[in-house]
Amino acid sequence: MGNDDTDTVRGYWTISDKIRTNSSEARLETLIAQRAQSGADKVGIDARIWDLFGERWAVMFTDLSGFSRMTADFGITHFLQVTHESHRLTFPIIEAFDGILLKIEADSLLVIFRSPARSMQCALKIQSSAGKYNQQRSENERLHLCIGLGYGDMLRVGDQDVFGYEVNAASRLGEDTADRGEILVTPAFHDAIAENSGDSRFELLENPPRFVDGALRVLYQSD
Repeated sequence: MGNDDTDTVRGYWTISDKIRTNSSEARLETLIAQRAQSGADKVGIDARIWDLFGERWAVMFTDLSGFSRMTADFGITHFLQVTHESHRLTFPIIEAFDGILLKIEADSLLVIFRSPARSMQCALKIQSSAGKYNQQRSENERLHLCIGLGYGDMLRVGDQDVFGYEVNAASRLGEDTADRGEILVTPAFHDAIAENSGDSRFELLENPPRFVDGALRVLYQSD
C-alpha cells in the first residue's frame, strides 16, 4: 500500500475515532467524569446533561414469571425456547404500537414509547396475546408475562439506555413486583393517561416496593 493509501486509512480511523468519542454514551461518560472532579460545577454540568439527554418518555419493563423455577426444573435450553417464543410474540406488538426496544436482558425487555396511551394499549395487547397463546400450550411452555409502566422525564442515551426515577420504578414494578399476567403502573403514568385510559380501571397496590412512591394495578378483562 502506498503512502497516499496509508494516509487515507489513517485519516479514516481518525474520523472514526472522533465519531466514536462524540457518541451519546461517550459524551455522557465525559460529563460524569468532569462532575466527579474536585470543585466541579455540578449544577452547571447537570444542566448540560439534562439539556443534551433529557426527554420525556413512557417506559415499559416486561419480565417472564418463573424464570428461576423454569430453569431449575427444565434446564436452560427450555428457558431459551420460552424466551424465544416470548420475543416472537411481543416484538411485533411493540413495533405495532410504536415502541422502541432499547435493551434485552435475559427474560426482560426495556421499551420506551412517546405516548403513554400507546404503551398502555401495547401492554394490554401483549397480555391478551399471551393469554391466547397459552390456551394451546402445556403449563411449562406458557408465557406468563409481568409488565411495569412509568412515565416522566429521563435521560435517554442514544438507543442504549434510559435513566431516571420512572425508569427505576417501572423496573421494580415489572421485574420484581408484578405477578403473572399483571400490569402495574406508577402514579405518574396513571395521571398521564387519566383522560385516555379507555375502559381500563385501576386499583391501588397496598404494598408497593421500596423506593417507589405508590403503584396501581391495571384491572382488565382477559380474553
